[in-house]
Amino acid sequence: MRVRKFERLVRAAAGRPAVTLGVVLALALGGGALALRLQPNTASDTFVGRSSPSFQASLDDQRHFGGDPVVILIHEPLTDLVQTRDLGTVSELEACLAGETLVAQPGKVFTPAPAGTSTPYGGWRSPCGRLMKAGSAQVVYGPGTFLNQAVSAVQKEVVAIVTGAQQAVAAARQAAYQAALAEHMSRRQALAEENAAGQLAGTQQEQQLIRLYLDSGIKGQPTIDDPQFIPQIVFDQTRGVNQPKARFAYLFPSADSALIQVRLKASLSASQQAQAISWIRQAVQMPMFRSAYGGTYTVSGVPVVTDELANTITGSIAGLLVAALLVMAVVLLAVFKARLRLLPVALALAAVGITFGVVSLVGGSLTMASIAVLPILIGLAVDYAVQFQARVQEADGEVVRATTAAAPTIATAALATAAGFLALLLSPVPMVRGFGELLIVGIAIALACALTAGTAAMALTRRRGRASRGAPGGATGGAPGGASRGATGGASRGAPWARAPRRPGASLGGLGASLGILGASARGAGEILSEAGARVSAPVRSVAGRLTAAAVRRPGRVLLFGAVLAAFGWVADTQTSVQSDVTKLVPSSLPALQSLRTLEQVTGVSGEIDVVVHAPSVATPSTIGWMLRYEDGLLAHYGYAEARGCAHATLCPALSLPDLFCSGAQVASGSCPSLTSATIQGFLAAVPSYFSQAVITQDRREATLAFGIRLMPLSRQQRVIDYMRSQLHPPPGVSASLAGLPVLAAQADAALSSSGRRLLMLAVGLVAVGLVLLAVLRTVERALVPLVPIALATGWSALILFATRIPLNPMSATLGALVIAISTEFSVLLSERFRAERCAGRAPTEALARTYRFTGAAVLASGITAIAGFGVLTLSSITMLRDFGLVTFIDLTVSLAGVLLVLPAVLVLAEQRRDLALSGVRLSRRPRPRRRARVA
Repeated sequence: MRVRKFERLVRAAAGRPAVTLGVVLALALGGGALALRLQPNTASDTFVGRSSPSFQASLDDQRHFGGDPVVILIHEPLTDLVQTRDLGTVSELEACLAGETLVAQPGKVFTPAPAGTSTPYGGWRSPCGRLMKAGSAQVVYGPGTFLNQAVSAVQKEVVAIVTGAQQAVAAARQAAYQAALAEHMSRRQALAEENAAGQLAGTQQEQQLIRLYLDSGIKGQPTIDDPQFIPQIVFDQTRGVNQPKARFAYLFPSADSALIQVRLKASLSASQQAQAISWIRQAVQMPMFRSAYGGTYTVSGVPVVTDELANTITGSIAGLLVAALLVMAVVLLAVFKARLRLLPVALALAAVGITFGVVSLVGGSLTMASIAVLPILIGLAVDYAVQFQARVQEADGEVVRATTAAAPTIATAALATAAGFLALLLSPVPMVRGFGELLIVGIAIALACALTAGTAAMALTRRRGRASRGAPGGATGGAPGGASRGATGGASRGAPWARAPRRPGASLGGLGASLGILGASARGAGEILSEAGARVSAPVRSVAGRLTAAAVRRPGRVLLFGAVLAAFGWVADTQTSVQSDVTKLVPSSLPALQSLRTLEQVTGVSGEIDVVVHAPSVATPSTIGWMLRYEDGLLAHYGYAEARGCAHATLCPALSLPDLFCSGAQVASGSCPSLTSATIQGFLAAVPSYFSQAVITQDRREATLAFGIRLMPLSRQQRVIDYMRSQLHPPPGVSASLAGLPVLAAQADAALSSSGRRLLMLAVGLVAVGLVLLAVLRTVERALVPLVPIALATGWSALILFATRIPLNPMSATLGALVIAISTEFSVLLSERFRAERCAGRAPTEALARTYRFTGAAVLASGITAIAGFGVLTLSSITMLRDFGLVTFIDLTVSLAGVLLVLPAVLVLAEQRRDLALSGVRLSRRPRPRRRARVA
């Protein structure tokens, strides 16, 4: 990169510093105001790509049958819950949540009142009224609605049976009468025959009804308050006293609990869903819905957890930003010796405001990964500002010249850093890809802020300082076109972008027997580096001096040792565990998470897997027959039986279309009713639409087959899902796919667990950085020298991650790319400064000493500041961010120390290689001795 590309910008900023600062400040304030509009996003599409088949199937499932359910867990013995008083209360609560009210029908059952004909419970301003107005729920089903619908259906069936019996008696009477007349009997005789046939048919129908009642246990017309009929529906005494039927586990998971499931409309926005959840919470607290027997309600479910997580993200942004800024300010005050010590923090704050303002302008949102951008972006912005200030301070305050001279190198490092983050775009996790995109944009903004506002602030300070001293001259001083005295050694050839001299005198060969000198001058190098660290604290100075002296003395050994450690790290990376379960990545103290764990313990399942079936018509014998066989085969394979229930089964049945036609026990015994088109249509017509809409669409083109899956590691869950997919063999013309949050979670876990994908991301990151350096620096050697410690740093970080036993998560899985990007910043700045010193004619040891004295001190100051910023993430209540902050804090510390150690070794080896190459050229140019003529 050439100076002229930056000189105009720098001169403009220094020429009008007040205007420049005002513009940047306005942009920062405007961006901050726009950033306040950003909404948190914890949806499943932040973990799984929207284009994946599983996500599309889940989206289609939610669009037709509602989103993941908000679950109200009722803690109450079922023997009390099915009593008339509480059953009526629960029925009204379910109606409230569905945005409806109930009306009593003949036969003592309750059905929803027609829309707009009644006032909601508690009035229009109550939670029930707000839910009715918003129409948030797509379907609600629970014990009250189920039992009311069951009683209503049985009543209709009894009426149909009785009506059929009456019609049979009437038909028999009519047939006998007509037969008597056909035999020329008198009218009186025909009537007698009619009465006799009617009595006989009536007796037969009565016997059939008695047999039916005995088989079913129904006595008379059932009602919702029938103390004998209701228990017959709910309880299965063969499983134990007052144990609920296993096939109704999605309503009655245990003898002491019941579930109300509220499936919200998939079309709701995040804010609308949050508001609906708030109204549901308020509704269950209404006095009119209190249990008469002391039962309690717990609102839970994945949507509730993600809602609370969104609120946590919003609260964490401000806290982490303030903490990061305070920590970095304290660190800068301690390690950075400059006049405007806190200027880098101010510039970083401006860069953050503008960056997140841009996110708001393009319609972005906040994810858990967005929070992690804060310390990284602040750290990089601080680094750029520190580097520019260090160069200006080194050049005795010559702002424009020093900044212009330093800009190409710093811009090259920034460009290479951004290229390293490009590898994040290969991540299978959308929020990680967004994390990388946000960092790339933030790097450009941070560099621009440092070049403009940073230059303006330093120029304004220098101008005021000269005015107070009465010294003539402008903000930059010095003769136009001159070179920075300190930055490059006084000569224009010392600029970082200058070409290396071809003459041997500038290389180690010009110093004589270079290898011997380097080996013998280890003590001298240590003394030089001790002097070079005079501006750094004593412990840091001592460590830096020793490490660099060791690298100069034995570069090959140092590099070999670093390579061996890196190789161990790359191997260990394949054994590092991964955690992508969203419930394990959120704050463990979330009340909603505690409630979800309670729900999982009560029900024994962690989620629901849906098999979404598509066909021109799913209501056909072949399709429903296949669904019944598929369901029964899976449940049998994973140990489910109605007699035992879900206690020891991997999969359990949930509300599904096949269950409307036949139970699992009937399938096993072969006693399912014959499925014909007529019987299927009859069943669907008899089933209340309230229930059928949860399993089949009105056009009969889509249906769902649901399974509850027990708590298990995600890796095992993926094996279950793989087996379920392998058994999907629908009839011709029918398609089926798996959907649901467990499917998406297992998919994300499988993608993150792929060590091959992580190694691919590392390779892509390194290649991207190398190509950028090659394109900018124009020589292979200049590109490879800083790349060596960068590559080794990825292995060191992987080894540290394995040693700490902290599992990978969607954020820490990006650590390799992050290490590449951050290490690139350090490595490029140091290697290019060393080259500039060598181009100025200095010996290797002196060039190395000056590199660490000036640029090294600034790198160390900015590196410590950035690492301290990452340490702030360990304060986060979000487990994913806390683990990410901890491993990043450790790994970047090791990476920074490793770069400071290995880079000198690489530089020395490069000098030795160049010296040997030049020596070979000189030898090849020597005149060859003439051969003596043979004597005949």
